[in-house]
Amino acid sequence: MVLGQRLKELRKDRELSQAELADKLNVVVHTVSNYERGKSVPEIDTLIRLAKFYDVSLDYLLGLIDEPRSYRRKAFPISLPKSMSGTELAKVQEYVDFITDKQALKV
Repeated sequence: MVLGQRLKELRKDRELSQAELADKLNVVVHTVSNYERGKSVPEIDTLIRLAKFYDVSLDYLLGLIDEPRSYRRKAFPISLPKSMSGTELAKVQEYVDFITDKQALKV
């Protein structure tokens, strides 16, 4: 049931409806609903697409770890100035999310 809860939380964090996510995954809304309610489990290729789309590891999606780490290993970690405000950090995160979403949709 952890998988379903995490998928629902990630979708809501991105402010996506089930219909919008279904469209991105090329599945019907009922399928997304079943994933979130634990009635069915996505195929491995769909799980990988979801991990890339949300930029989380499969370990996180499957409940093996509680930290939503990136599915990618960062070759060049970015160091942000400690003086950045919460608003500035949020803007950087928004931009990273935008680029990540754009990349995930190409896969």
